Order: sequence, then structure tokens, then C-alpha cells
Amino acid sequence: MRKFYIKTFGCQMNEHDSEIIGGILEKRGFKATDSIDDADIIIFNTCCVREKPERKVYGQVSNLKQAKLNNADLIIGIAGCMTQQAGEVERIAKRLPHVDIVFGTMNIHELPELLDQVEAGHKAYRIWDKEPENNENPLEGLPIRRVSGVSAWVSIIYGCNNYCSYCIVPYVRGRERSRKFEDIISEVKDLGQKGFREIVLLGQNVNSYGHDLKNGHDFADLLHALDQTPGISRIRYMTSHPRDFTDKLINEIATSKTVCEHFHLPLQAGSNKVLADMNRGYTLEYYLDLIARIRQAVPGCSITTDLIVGFPGEDDNDFAETLRAVEEVRFDSAFTFIYSPRRGTAGASMHNQIPDSVISDRIQKLVATQNIITGEINKGLQGKTVEVLVEGTSKTNPSMLSGRTRTNKLIIFPFHPEARIGELVKIKITKARSWTQLGEVVSV
Repeated sequence: MRKFYIKTFGCQMNEHDSEIIGGILEKRGFKATDSIDDADIIIFNTCCVREKPERKVYGQVSNLKQAKLNNADLIIGIAGCMTQQAGEVERIAKRLPHVDIVFGTMNIHELPELLDQVEAGHKAYRIWDKEPENNENPLEGLPIRRVSGVSAWVSIIYGCNNYCSYCIVPYVRGRERSRKFEDIISEVKDLGQKGFREIVLLGQNVNSYGHDLKNGHDFADLLHALDQTPGISRIRYMTSHPRDFTDKLINEIATSKTVCEHFHLPLQAGSNKVLADMNRGYTLEYYLDLIARIRQAVPGCSITTDLIVGFPGEDDNDFAETLRAVEEVRFDSAFTFIYSPRRGTAGASMHNQIPDSVISDRIQKLVATQNIITGEINKGLQGKTVEVLVEGTSKTNPSMLSGRTRTNKLIIFPFHPEARIGELVKIKITKARSWTQLGEVVSV
């Protein structure tokens, strides 16, 4: 049996796309392998949000040139967001001539046809150059090879309409296209019947769900319809845009049985000047008010964020405002990023780029500040008993199990007869740490 190997870069949307690619390859008769050296087909599913993943792709694919020379039947493919950038296919063809297949984010369904072309001795490049019409979703109904039997990703909306000045996503994933309400509900019901306990609803901005549909349903309505789906114990979602987080949505989450009390709300910067330059569509004052309303409606929730350091024009005062915002909000954790210019975005053409040395100093200060806050918040968990969904063996310690709380805290704990994978168990936190917490099962 021929084997496939998929290397995925980037976000959860890319991870889910890789599950679909894997499902298509399995249906064609391939079997998954964890070893790139054993693979008959190797696919790199790429990201272009920052420059570093792109460099990795070019470097790792270049390293396969000798493998291709040694085995002419080896198929090498590049998929995903990177391929959708203007001129990228030509760059791949020139720099990586041993690549056989290149396909874009909305061409996954064409993979069988592309494989036919390659197996007939031809190169196969297929990149979408126009938006699907009439809300058509070419990815609907494709086979999915889900990696986990506990938690499942479910896409609800593709693309993005926001055009933040630092972000390439709208250019490589297109404008927003919501999946049909009934198709999502049907998929989640099926997952519950198959034994999945948690679903994660995916979109570049899940809060925009339904804006392009004619049935009047929005994201809050979707959560309401999915709440208490048989077999599903938890519902998560990512990512939310703060501008579109309505009171209706807050109230729906507050009264839901299964939607988790974890809010990931990318702030990106604490300076109103920088937020405006980023085209984020809100002010710091609006964001702080939103956080206050969420915490009032959902006591004990966790709030996490994304922050970008070194956006063009960010001066010392702007960065100081970001630090003050972090100290005021007190996020449970934050993903911190150094600004990476992306060709074609408004930010890349701005003249007041920040020197690397300044950015390096700022990111270190930001990370240090957030780490202190994270440690202080998690210290409050010491001695408390929390509900944890057992996900499997710990990735860092195979002799332990791991799982997450409803507020998305990662807990590591010893094996226990009552702690079966996919079960909800009570865990007492015995040692609180900055990132992972240690605990023990409390017998019911």
C-alpha cells in the first residue's frame, strides 16, 4: 500500500484542511505514515501569515531534491495559503522544479484529478483565481481523516472581509463564505454519534458567520442550535474579532450548557493610533468595555489574546500603552508575535518600519510582563478541583495523562482507572505553573 505524509504549517484551519487532504488520499488507497522517508507522496500544507513558515517550506522542500532523484515515482506537493500569493506558483516552479503538485486552499477537492495528471507524467498546478459563486462550497462533503477521537474541528466560515493592514489572509483565502446552517448541524450531530466529545468551530472570524446567508441566522443562533447536541460535551470556537462580539453572543455563551467559558479575543495592540493603522475597527476603550461585559456575564471565564509588536510607526509610547493594556486586562495567556511584512498588504508598503533591535527589546518586555500575569492567575488554581476532558497521553511526559479545563487550562495528571480518554473527570490541582498544571484525579 502506498503511503502519504503531510506536513502542516500555520493555524487550525490549515490543520483541518490537512485532515481533508488526508481523507482524500485514504479514499484513493494511500495509508498515512509518520515517516517522511517512507512516503510515496509528500504534501506540505503551507502558511504565509509570517515569513518564517515560508522560509521553512522552501528549505524543507529543497532538501527533498535528492530523494526525488533517487525515486522518480515520489510525488511532492505544496498546498495551502502560501500557494495563493501573487506569483507564488511561478516562484515554486522556478526554485523547486522537483515539485509535482501545487494547489490552493479552495482546490483541495481537485486533488484526485491532480494526482491523475501527475501519474500520467505531467506537472499539476491548480490555484483558484476567483471566488466561488452563489455561496458554493467545493469542500462540502469531502472525506476527512480526523486525527483525534476526542476533539474535532468543524469549519463554519471560510475567508475574511476585514483586511487588517498586516494580514495576508483575505488575499489568500478570499472573502467570507459561510457554510449552510443545516450542513454544520448535521456534521456536528454525526460527530457526536461517532464518539467525539468536543468540537472546535473554525473561521478566520467566526463572529461573521451568517452575514452572507439569507436565512437570518448568525453565530449566536448557530451556537444555540448546537448546544446540547447528543454526545457533545464541549463546544469551542476560534477566532473571534472583538469588533463583532455582540451582547447577543455573550448572553448565548453565558446561558449555554456546552459552549466553553474561554474567550480568545485578539487585541493586537494597546495603542489607538496603532489599532487605527492596523485597520482593526475598534479602540482600546471599546475592547476594555467588551472584556468587562464578558466578565460580568461569565464569571470565572478565561480570556486570551494575540499581540503584535513592531507594527510600522509603533513608537515607545504606543508600546507602553500595549503594556498597560496587558496589565489592565490581565489575560490568562497571550500569543505574542513580531510584525512580519507581507507583500501585497497595506502594512508592507508603510515607510516607518521598526528596527529589529527595537522590536527584539519590546517583545522580550511584553513576554516577561504576560508571563508574570499568567503565573499569578494560574497560582489561584492551586488546590481547586476542576472538570477536565481527558485527551490522551501527555506529549511531554508519556507516563502521564493530559486534558483541558473548560477555560482551556492544560492539566497533566497520573493514570487513573476513572480517567479514560474522552471522559470528563474531576482533577484537583496540586501544583500550579505558568503553562501546564499538575493534578490528581478526585474519585467520584
